[in-house]
Amino acid sequence: MAGSWDGSYDPGSQSDDSHHFERLHIEPLYDAFVCPLTKQVMRDPVTLENGQTFEREAIEKWFKECRESGRRLVCPLTQKELKSADLNQSIALRNTIEEWTTRNEAAQLDMARRSLNMNSSEDDVLLSLRFIQRICQKNRSNKHVVRNADLIPMIVDMLKSSSRKVRCKALETLLAVVEEDEDNKAILAEGDTVRTIVKFLSHEQSKEREEAVSLLYELSKSEALCEKIGSINGAILILVGMTSSKSENISTVEKADKTLENLEKCENNVRQMAENGRLQPLLTQILEGPPETKHSMAAYLGDLVLNNDVKVHVAKTVGESLINIMKSGNMQSREAALKALNQISSFDASSKVLIEAGILPPLVRDLFTVGQLPMRLKEVSATILSNVVNSGYDVDSIPIGPDHQTLVSEDNVHNLLHLISNTGPPIECKLLQVLVGLTNSPTTVLNVVAAIKSSGATISLVQFIEVPQKDLRMASIKLLQNLSPHMGQELADALRGTVGQLSGLIRVISENTGISEEQAAAAGLLAELPERDLGLTRQMLDEGAFQLIISRVVKIKQGDIRGTRFVTPFLEGLVRVLARVTFVLSDEPDAVALCREYGLAALFIDLLQTNGIDNVQMVSAAALENLSLESKNLTRLPEMPPPGVCATIFPCFSKQPVITGLCRVHRGTCSLKESFCLLEGRAVHKLVALLDHTNAKVVEAALAALSTLLDDGVDIEQGVSVLCEAEGIKPILDVLLEKQTENLRRRAVWVVERLLRNDDIAYEVSGDQNVSTALVDAFHHADYRTRQIAERALKHVDKIPNFSGIFPNMG
Repeated sequence: MAGSWDGSYDPGSQSDDSHHFERLHIEPLYDAFVCPLTKQVMRDPVTLENGQTFEREAIEKWFKECRESGRRLVCPLTQKELKSADLNQSIALRNTIEEWTTRNEAAQLDMARRSLNMNSSEDDVLLSLRFIQRICQKNRSNKHVVRNADLIPMIVDMLKSSSRKVRCKALETLLAVVEEDEDNKAILAEGDTVRTIVKFLSHEQSKEREEAVSLLYELSKSEALCEKIGSINGAILILVGMTSSKSENISTVEKADKTLENLEKCENNVRQMAENGRLQPLLTQILEGPPETKHSMAAYLGDLVLNNDVKVHVAKTVGESLINIMKSGNMQSREAALKALNQISSFDASSKVLIEAGILPPLVRDLFTVGQLPMRLKEVSATILSNVVNSGYDVDSIPIGPDHQTLVSEDNVHNLLHLISNTGPPIECKLLQVLVGLTNSPTTVLNVVAAIKSSGATISLVQFIEVPQKDLRMASIKLLQNLSPHMGQELADALRGTVGQLSGLIRVISENTGISEEQAAAAGLLAELPERDLGLTRQMLDEGAFQLIISRVVKIKQGDIRGTRFVTPFLEGLVRVLARVTFVLSDEPDAVALCREYGLAALFIDLLQTNGIDNVQMVSAAALENLSLESKNLTRLPEMPPPGVCATIFPCFSKQPVITGLCRVHRGTCSLKESFCLLEGRAVHKLVALLDHTNAKVVEAALAALSTLLDDGVDIEQGVSVLCEAEGIKPILDVLLEKQTENLRRRAVWVVERLLRNDDIAYEVSGDQNVSTALVDAFHHADYRTRQIAERALKHVDKIPNFSGIFPNMG
């Protein structure tokens, strides 16, 4: 049975050569010290009833195996049966062994000490480190011995070895030396040792990283060392990176995470973690920390640069807590909370979270109440309010005062306007941005418009166009742009009646700094003003505004200005502003002169082909309609030579002279530049092509421009011929059939009726049941004027009797 002992029990044994020093005993090793089973020096010797001595754990294991296998209890050495399994402690022998071990370990430790230097071989150094590691793991009191022998600095020196094996073993040994020993940790923390350990975190070899993390984890258990570890540049950054690494093994990631958890004891470390992407400790402090800590952490949160996803997480986690601090804390705490809320609210999704957490009522209260906050904090509050209002949330659904008042209630808008007029530029800018947000929403814009009108604030808002602060000026222009569809005439009156504001808008548009959001907003504002306001157009003509706008449009078309996100709204606005000059041609000779000098008809024809920008095509077609309507007035009619004497006496002998080169439609000398003739400008084909556009407004504008060729005062028969040659008849009939909008149907019925005055077309169309049905539908359901025109069209195709032919003498 003794031969079956496998030696698996081996307390303190290692598979390497760590017993090298034990074999070099200063005093001889007595046989009585060695357990017959383990062949190792005993630590807890016990004696059986027959006087044989063994290591306690070894003989207990022997007895257990005997019982489990059903064998008799026998002595492993004598093989004789034992009556009892009682074990008697050999105190004297144990004391003797301990004294012998102490003397020998001291000598062996001295030998290991002599090997710990850069001149020793790699094997000797590794053996020494393993020995030190083993004795520290064997008995905690040995850590005191290692410390007193000044071995810790010597082990630290081995971290500088050129051997990777030595460096790894030195880290491993240091862990054994300092584990659960505060004094040894304090010695290890002296000098740059911790910095050296941190450097191993970024080593390529994973084994060194693992050992370094394990050692730092042990050191971080000491609160005194947490600040030291965190103060080392890059330590927390690397540890945070390791916790999210997919290339590290699980054990290393867990140790790094636990190390960071320990480091959270120090507030500076918490700040560093937040800065490096580990925000939860800081958020926990805001939620659970004492008031002073909450204040300092909230202030630090306000200084952090957070990505948008993180802002949402922070808002959900501590948004409500920060709002509570903002409502009820002292001034310092409120300032810290406001800074943090300002940071979080700068993303739409996180702003919405804050609104749902209840930020609006206290925010508005702080802004509107005199003396509630110093002016520098009112600016922060105004910024937060601007952020949340511009997030797209329906703020009109949030009550913020008595009687279910909301932010767009008249009194509150009046308060905002009052603040805008009585604070400095930074707050004015933010409050204007609040109004921009409120007027961006179709559900709240009318409330704001009504409040502005009732407060008489239009003039004061327009005056901001002239301020030197660019942000403030841009906010005011964006607000006025949002207001212009609802109070265009009031704004036009204000711009005409206030010195400098119109010029200021033109100056913004003409800046040669690329295309900015401010320029796009300025163009959009001017575009929304009433297009038939002759006074405003005259002032723009006097100030040379249209020439500047033409220059900008041409540069964009030529590709000299491109590649910015605002180029499309800017071009749309410019074209709309430019088109207003075509609405006053009959009243303003200077407008006609401008169109001729700068070739506006040709420019608008070119703009018809701005594919992808529907508004530009629509406005260009509308401008061409206005220009074409003036063609019949601007064409130069031929001067007929006076008749001769014979012709005067005998008219039958007179012959009408033939004049060539006249415009078929306008019966005079036409040109695109001078009389804006669509035929001369070869615009008809381009307008016909737009009749197939998917946007009904573009189709309507193109059809309106084409209809000028069939207008009273021109040769309608020739106009019909021009449309036939341009293959425009079928597209026009298709527009009638599709009936996209009522306006489009009204226009299409008018044009079709003019076309059907041509007998050939009437004959062709009379066989098309679809056209007849569309005309009948218009006759039954359209407005009175269109019904009349549809009736005439139906007569042309003989769908309604023409009573004037039956009763020629009537009427």
